[in-house]
Amino acid sequence: MAAVTDQMSIPAAPAQRKTPKGTFDLIFRNASFFSALFVLVLLAGIMLSMVIGGWPVFREFGLSFLTSSQWDTINDKYGAWPAIVGTLSTALIALSIGVPLSLGIAVYLTQLAPPWFKQPVSTAIELLAAVPSIIYGMWGLFVFVPLFAAYVQIPLSNIIEGMPIVGTILYSRSPSGLGILTAGIILAFMIIPFIASIVRDMLDQIPSVLRESAYGIGATTWEVVRHVLVPQAGVSIIGAIMLGLGRALGETMAVTFVVGNANRLSASIMDPGSTIASRIANEFNEALGLQLNALIALGCILFFVTFVVLVIARILVARVKAF
Repeated sequence: MAAVTDQMSIPAAPAQRKTPKGTFDLIFRNASFFSALFVLVLLAGIMLSMVIGGWPVFREFGLSFLTSSQWDTINDKYGAWPAIVGTLSTALIALSIGVPLSLGIAVYLTQLAPPWFKQPVSTAIELLAAVPSIIYGMWGLFVFVPLFAAYVQIPLSNIIEGMPIVGTILYSRSPSGLGILTAGIILAFMIIPFIASIVRDMLDQIPSVLRESAYGIGATTWEVVRHVLVPQAGVSIIGAIMLGLGRALGETMAVTFVVGNANRLSASIMDPGSTIASRIANEFNEALGLQLNALIALGCILFFVTFVVLVIARILVARVKAF
């Protein structure tokens, strides 16, 4: 009887207010939707502003703006072809140098490097990725350019002068160290840390049982890399390369320091040139009127080129997944 009385004397806990089921889920869903929508609105805003800003130039010159080599700020005659060629040339040179080195670094760190050496190299790669682009530009201008001119351009020009094809491509009329090739090499140094880090992480995530099985049936290290690691990480490798290409296409300060900033076309990659980003950086601060519209139009072209690169990357990834 006492136990019953004690139980009856215990006050009942106050009823808790329950949040309607699904309220937080609805909030989360809407917040995620608006976050994704914000990205689309921002992208559309950038595209629209670039098109509006560059439209006077496209209306004035039409397609000749893309094919003309003239850039006359006094008479308001503008052409984007040298900058477009310079942008694509430096990016391709950077990929040609940077991709093999990046893949070699990633494979060495994941397959061949001893433990005592792996960590310092990995840390160095991460530090290189954090170096600001203007530091690369200053190092390139004050250190790399003089050495490149003295030990590469001048001796090479003396050897290949007058030779067909090779002499046209590699001969330097003014061996100052500045030029398209110099900018491509600096860009290669800049994209190596990004590509190498991503590929290294992807190779580390491949199950070790696949590698051990390949070694178990007598495969060499090259065969393991070629037939096991690369197919497994193919999508990630393509993504890393396209990330490096995107940075190479849009890099500004480092290229501006070493490309030479000459508005001309040359068959030699040793000669000075210009890129879209370097031309915008050099002239945007003082541009007025149609010149400002021309620079915005250059930015619009660079935006389009980057979009095409993204589409190509999507196609390559889809094909790799299909196989």
